[in-house]
Amino acid sequence: MGIEHRPAPRLLLRGGLVIDTAPHPVVHPHTDVLVEGDRIAAVGRDLPLDDTGAGLEVIDARTMIVLPGFVDAHRHLWQGVLRSAAVDASLDGYFSRILGDLAGRFTPADVYTGNLLGALECLDAGVTTVQDFSHVQYSPEHTAAAVEALREAGIRAVFGYGYPVFDETARQADWVRKARTTHFTSRDALVTMALAPVGPSFTAPEAVREDWLLARELGLPVAVHVSAGPVAERPIAALREQGLLTAGTLYVHGNSLPDSELRLIAESGGAVAITPAIEASMRFGAPMAGRLRRAGVTTGLGADAVTSAAGDMFSQMRAALMSSHFDADTEESAVTAADVLRMATAEGATALGLGDEVGSLGVGKRADLVLLRADALNLAPATHDPIGAVVTAAHPGNVDTVLVAGRAVKRDGRLRYENLGGVLAEAHRAGERLGVSGP
Repeated sequence: MGIEHRPAPRLLLRGGLVIDTAPHPVVHPHTDVLVEGDRIAAVGRDLPLDDTGAGLEVIDARTMIVLPGFVDAHRHLWQGVLRSAAVDASLDGYFSRILGDLAGRFTPADVYTGNLLGALECLDAGVTTVQDFSHVQYSPEHTAAAVEALREAGIRAVFGYGYPVFDETARQADWVRKARTTHFTSRDALVTMALAPVGPSFTAPEAVREDWLLARELGLPVAVHVSAGPVAERPIAALREQGLLTAGTLYVHGNSLPDSELRLIAESGGAVAITPAIEASMRFGAPMAGRLRRAGVTTGLGADAVTSAAGDMFSQMRAALMSSHFDADTEESAVTAADVLRMATAEGATALGLGDEVGSLGVGKRADLVLLRADALNLAPATHDPIGAVVTAAHPGNVDTVLVAGRAVKRDGRLRYENLGGVLAEAHRAGERLGVSGP
C-alpha cells in the first residue's frame, strides 16, 4: 500500500549545485553524486561512467540544488491528525487541549494515521530523518501502530517511546522492554528506538532514576524535555548529582535554563533540539540558537507540533535564523544561514546519534538526499548564495526528489506513496471522531 521497498538502484545525480554540510556547509557547482545501493559512492565533477552503465539511472540535476536530507530532531508525529488545532494556544492551553483532552482519546488506529500522515509530510518536504517523540504510548498496541506507520512511510526515524504526560498508569517499564525486544531487533534498520521519559524538570528524582537506568539496561539513548522547573530548577545539574548525566542524551527546548546548565550539556556530550517556531508561539523564552552556539552545544532543529506551527524544515530554519538576531550582540556573534543549515542536517544528525550515517554527503554515508528545483521563481538565481537561498527562500514546493537509503520516496515533485488519498481520508475521519475537524 505504501512506498515500494525494492532494492535501491544505482543512481548518478549529474551536474547539480551540490551543498555539503560537514564539517561546514560548502557549495560545489556542477557536481555529480553517485549512489550505489543505499550509500553515497562518490561526489565530484564529471564522474566517469563504467563501461556499460548497466543498471545505472542518470538524473539530470543541472537545474537542481542537491543537499543532504533534512533531519528533524524533535517532533510529535502522532499529532499529524491534529494539525492547527492549537495555533493560538499558550503552552498551558496546548497542555490542556492537546495532551490533557485529546491525547487520551487516541486509539492505536489514530496513532497509526497521525504517524503515517506526519512521516509522509516530512518526506514530501525533504525531511528524511525524524526523531518522533511519541508521548502517546497508552498501550503496547499504540506502540505497534506508531512503529508500523513509520516503517510504512519509508522514513528514517528514531522512535522516542514516551509516557503520556497525564496518565501515570501508562508508565510501564515492561511495555518499554516489550517494545524494545518486539520492534527493534536491528540497529541498522531505518527505524530505531530511544526512551523519551518525562524527565527531571517535571518528575520526582526517584522516577527519573528508574527511567535512566531502564534506558541503560536496554541500550537506548534518552530524549527529554527540559526547563527550569517546576520540579528541578537545574535539571542538568540534578542528573549529574544522581550520576545520570551521560553522553548521547538529547535535551529539548531548555529556553529557561541558565548558561551554566548549557555548559554542563556541552561538557557531558549531550545535545539540544530547539523548535524555534513553537518556542516563540508558546512563549517558552528567549531564542536559543545563539546561546547554544556560544556554549558549544550540538544543536538540532525540530518542527515539534503541527498543532501550532508549520511542519517543514524551511520554516524552522527561517524561524531559527530570524529569531537569533535578537540575541546577537555583534555581527561576529550572529548565527549565520550556514549555521542554521548545519543544524538542520549534519548537526541534527549528530544530536540523534546518527552523525556517522546521515546529515552530510561524505562517501560511505547513507544516501539520504534532497533535490530542490533551483529554477523555481522563488529560488532563481540561486547561484548568488545557494546556502542563503535554501535557508531564507526555499519552501516544500521546491522539493523535486527525495531519496532515503538510495530509494526515491519522492520524484518529479510527487510522493511515491501509493495510497495518499486513503491516508488523507483517514486523517479527516480521525479528526472528526476526535472532535477537532470542521465541516
